[in-house]
Amino acid sequence: MTSTTPQQKRRLIQADHINLAFSTPNGPFCVLDSLSLVVEAGEFVCVVGPSGCGKTSLLRILGGLIPPTAGSVLVDGEPLTTPRRDIGFVFQRANLMPWRTVLRNVTLPLEIEGLKLAESTPRAERLLDLVGLAGYEASYPKDLSGGMQQRVILARALVHDPIALLMDEPFGSLDALTRERMNLELLRIWSTQRQTIVLITHNIQEAIFLADRVVVMNSHPGRIVQQIPVPLPRPRALAMQFDDTFGRLVERIRMAIGGAPDNPCAAM
Repeated sequence: MTSTTPQQKRRLIQADHINLAFSTPNGPFCVLDSLSLVVEAGEFVCVVGPSGCGKTSLLRILGGLIPPTAGSVLVDGEPLTTPRRDIGFVFQRANLMPWRTVLRNVTLPLEIEGLKLAESTPRAERLLDLVGLAGYEASYPKDLSGGMQQRVILARALVHDPIALLMDEPFGSLDALTRERMNLELLRIWSTQRQTIVLITHNIQEAIFLADRVVVMNSHPGRIVQQIPVPLPRPRALAMQFDDTFGRLVERIRMAIGGAPDNPCAAM
């Protein structure tokens, strides 16, 4: 089993008593209520829960894309108030620029910051090799499969060498076999890069296969109901999904998701 280094015990992301509510004609609609979460440096955390429980809203708050109504987020001990360059995002939709080559899609964030192409190209080429796309630098998105497009997006998210990677259903649009291959690829890349990852998924098996810890949310409003460690050794193989331990984890998470919803938010 992979050992844990002292650095991996550092609190990288800390969300304290996060509330998120929106105004509606019928009064405040509470999305998240008093939600607290700590993610350690180098940890792989998956978040699961029913549709509409606020998983994506939580991820956007952790990335500084939207502010919470109440509560606070610290990243490496610093208050998070706006998006940070060292936090990468991967979303389900392959939002690649169709008129740019694979290489130029990956270098885009660095070009926006004013880095010369001669400086950004070697970094992008290294990442394309890491994600298994060496030789496709001159291809265009239309020439790639869905899985290959997601690899480009992953390379682009890593081009800044982020301290954390936030992923929202990154493989949700892929067929089952491609999704399995991408899970294996993601674990391979994570074992090499060791970025902290928080990944949202509706797939319980995927969460268990990938994560060190599975965070289970419930809805109306969104709260964390359980945090379940995954004691499976690394590196992981697809055959682990047939083990008794894996099956027990699936059942435990399924039961946690199906628990009774909590009460609505307290007065804001």
